[in-house]
Amino acid sequence: MNNSPSSGLPAQKNQLPEIGWSATDVFESLEVMRARDVRWREGRAFSLAYNAGPDALAVAEEAYRRFSGENALSTDAFPSLKQIQAEVVAMAGVWLGATPNSAGFMTSGGTESILMAVKAARDRLLAERQIRQPNMVLPTSAHAAFAKAGAYFGVEVRRVAVGSDWRADVSAMRSCVDENTVLIVGSAPQYPQGVVDDIVGIAKIASDTKINCHVDACMGGVTLAYLERLGETIAPWNLQVPGVSSISVDLHKFGYTSKGASVIMYASKHLRSYQGFVTADWLGGMYGSSGVLGTKSGGSMASAWAVMHFLGDDGYLRLTRQAREATLQLASIIRDSPDLVLRAEPESTLLCFGAQDPTALNVFAVADELSKCGWYVDRQTPPDSLHCTVNAIHHDKIDWFAKDLRNSVEKVLSQRSTGNVGAYGTVE
Repeated sequence: MNNSPSSGLPAQKNQLPEIGWSATDVFESLEVMRARDVRWREGRAFSLAYNAGPDALAVAEEAYRRFSGENALSTDAFPSLKQIQAEVVAMAGVWLGATPNSAGFMTSGGTESILMAVKAARDRLLAERQIRQPNMVLPTSAHAAFAKAGAYFGVEVRRVAVGSDWRADVSAMRSCVDENTVLIVGSAPQYPQGVVDDIVGIAKIASDTKINCHVDACMGGVTLAYLERLGETIAPWNLQVPGVSSISVDLHKFGYTSKGASVIMYASKHLRSYQGFVTADWLGGMYGSSGVLGTKSGGSMASAWAVMHFLGDDGYLRLTRQAREATLQLASIIRDSPDLVLRAEPESTLLCFGAQDPTALNVFAVADELSKCGWYVDRQTPPDSLHCTVNAIHHDKIDWFAKDLRNSVEKVLSQRSTGNVGAYGTVE
């Protein structure tokens, strides 16, 4: 009996079909499943997905396809991946202010990069000092992945309230550092409101106390480098700042590569040496890995290498200009709205806004209405806000989005609608 979808007798949910489906049926079913997904290729997503246009996307996907089966667990078997990683890390290092002493690895994303920064800091300070209970000090704006790392690696998380400008309170952070602190954190920019922390001040604490300082530039590592090239004044944020021991950048964000590509760069090979894991304590011989993952597809690595070469320096400069201009256009629209307010002036390509009068306008209901129009924006709290990660695909979409935003606001105001806060990430 044929139990493919076209037979009218589909397999029960969560059960293997008795007879394998045709490739056509498989792909048709997948298309049905994603029918309600946000249309990010059309520029409808202000979160989670990044698009430099159909040509770059085609290069990213083809390179991923060609190397999807290669396994970066062993570069002895796949020396191409060793070369790819070395060249990608070197190219990203230019954006991150790397020096000849710097060294890094590719990871699967910002979360893994952050996990590794915490693990490396913990292991370094445990080796050098008699620490009872390691802790890290970070602003409340720092990414949730730091809390995840703390839970995974047994590092106490000391969150410090940000200032009125949403930036890290350097003085308050210094007061939380003690003899058990292994890491202090800044962001360039921080995700929730899109402002750049005082990296110089934070890194000075690390220098004074001889601990690690990680800069989370997963969102800004590409953009900030090119905004400086475009003539914008950017506060010091990268490995050129004394005291910064590591920095991360996600290539699958504003590097426009396929998902699963990030770089963590250390100021030295010595600092990087605390990231890896090596053991021979089993019957399989020597085992070593640079990050959380063991088996790691070469697809995302090859995609990063391919897109970075395809776009080149001039391409990234153009895409950064497009994304920044779109961000400023959207910021102007929010600024001119009688019902909305910017949480902060955007310093890169992240923008956050809320209601002028939260008792009259529920911004999460606005997000619901935007969703009905096909748009996806992040929901944040506290305070109740909507967040847009603006990238190059949005350069000609802002007027369209603004019209739907105005209509959504008017509808929510007239109907006194309410909405749910939602979640940035889900466990399902």
